[in-house]
Amino acid sequence: MSDNTTPVSASAPVRRLRPLLIGLALALPIVAVGLFGWFQATRSGPELAEKNVLGLDMARPDVLIESSSLSRLPKDLLAVPLLRDTLTEDLVFYYEANADRLGLAGSLRRIIFEHDLQLRDSLLDELLDQPADVALWRDAGGKLKHFLVRIQRGGLAKVLEPLAKVALDDQQLSQAGELLVNDEVVPFYHLRYNSHRSLLFVSYGDQLLLLSSADMLLAPEPEYVASAVEAEEAPPVDAEAPMPEPASPALARVSAHTVAALLEGGQPFPERFGLPAREQLKQRITLASSFLALGYQRFIPAFAGVRFEMDADGWRSYLALNEADDQSALDFAAVWRAMPMGASACVALPVATGVSERLLSKVGTEDAVAKALTAQLSGAAGLCWYAESRLHSPLLVGLLSAPPSAELDQQMGTLFGTLIGAWEANAAEGSFPVTEHSQGEQRTWRREVSSNFGPYPASDAQQPEAMAARGFFRVSMARYGSTLLFSLDDRLVDKALSTLDKRFPPLADVLPQNVLVPAYLAPDSLSALFEQETFDSLPADMEPVFRNAAQTLLLPKLKALAGHGKYALALPAGSEANEAWQWLPLEWRAL
Repeated sequence: MSDNTTPVSASAPVRRLRPLLIGLALALPIVAVGLFGWFQATRSGPELAEKNVLGLDMARPDVLIESSSLSRLPKDLLAVPLLRDTLTEDLVFYYEANADRLGLAGSLRRIIFEHDLQLRDSLLDELLDQPADVALWRDAGGKLKHFLVRIQRGGLAKVLEPLAKVALDDQQLSQAGELLVNDEVVPFYHLRYNSHRSLLFVSYGDQLLLLSSADMLLAPEPEYVASAVEAEEAPPVDAEAPMPEPASPALARVSAHTVAALLEGGQPFPERFGLPAREQLKQRITLASSFLALGYQRFIPAFAGVRFEMDADGWRSYLALNEADDQSALDFAAVWRAMPMGASACVALPVATGVSERLLSKVGTEDAVAKALTAQLSGAAGLCWYAESRLHSPLLVGLLSAPPSAELDQQMGTLFGTLIGAWEANAAEGSFPVTEHSQGEQRTWRREVSSNFGPYPASDAQQPEAMAARGFFRVSMARYGSTLLFSLDDRLVDKALSTLDKRFPPLADVLPQNVLVPAYLAPDSLSALFEQETFDSLPADMEPVFRNAAQTLLLPKLKALAGHGKYALALPAGSEANEAWQWLPLEWRAL
């Protein structure tokens, strides 16, 4: 990242925004390399295999960006007031000065110069203005690291013909293999840049594809382990004999089919997201729940994804739902009545009850108990973060479908004691005891769990001498009537109990009526939470450089974020999912 742009430490408040745009960060610089897609080859195509090296499903990206002009996308994003005030023009500068883009541009200039190609300087800008699609996949760590870019070259095809004469003996450019498109053998090429970075590209007709790695298209090498007998019977190796030519790399079958469909002009990605025709849209960004759910998608199968699209009238938002057999009606009113006012951000979604039963069984819960607890879940749950707490300790609200019983309370208490806790070396029973309390409709369970990330110092514990860390959590679960509450921060559970007891105002008091509200956002409170988390992770004595950068560059953006009002994201009343990828208009209502 350039020194003139926002440093890594200053990215905390926009961390959820930049991953959505990382495809653009990579797409803009690598488009230049597509100029080399005009080479031809005559070798036979390689054998196909089912999976690629990375194990990605090339037909199912996690994020899809469809743009009428990639060069316009950063500026179009800044048309959203919230993004304009928080990201500012730094967003545009970041992508224009991205190290990958500069490195590829340098490689392009060298190849053009060495091969004496007569190409004008404005060619790259013209190519960036072409319609393009950017598909992105998560890596093992959940980051959007792998990408595929398709560019429709249009009238630039004739201009790029001189590149077909570039020799394949270039030090950075080599042929990686071939694939079949419409019964024609089409070569794909591998380009190295910035000493350790590389990408794959292929061209056919007016379609140009760029992939972040050859591993997205190639199949894993077959594993072969020779036995001792085979090793003994193998003929001796002739040191002077010429080495055999390496076999052509195998292609992953699904990957090859997806790439071939794209080169033929097909649209496999919009179909994966259930998207309508683009028509006159300038930009469209679609994010699947596989990325947004952060690994918890199986608990919320009704949530399919979100999309943002821009036309001549500006940006609009949509939420996609999936039909689920074990899902109740979409109704989050009871969740918002239990949530205390003052939240920084909230989300409410239907939960798959069948998944809960399987999860409880896996952690050792008796089948009868797992079935009984699962049968009581209504399918609606909410999660809220508060500036007075931490990002890792939100408040969870769930609902029971029937009046609770003494037997259910006993089962929940046993479950809490079994699953919540840590091994405390100095505790008498290996972990601290669970404390239970009953009063009226309330029933609470609490346990102290030592952790360096806990909000309380070890000296405040009931048994401070037995603590295994310098801090601890007071993990709490409570039932108030048919409402369940849980948090690592007991103060949030206490506040929710006060809310249900009508001693503290609920979040429902500020939300719009007669609509379905799946999310709530309070930028002023959210900025305070981001600031707390950022500076807590950057101690002045350990990270002085990054802390200073955060103070200089991050704080002004957080201040701008805090200047925005609160929003409720609303769906039409009575919304429900009757099919896969059912898109519903998502309205941002200012409160």
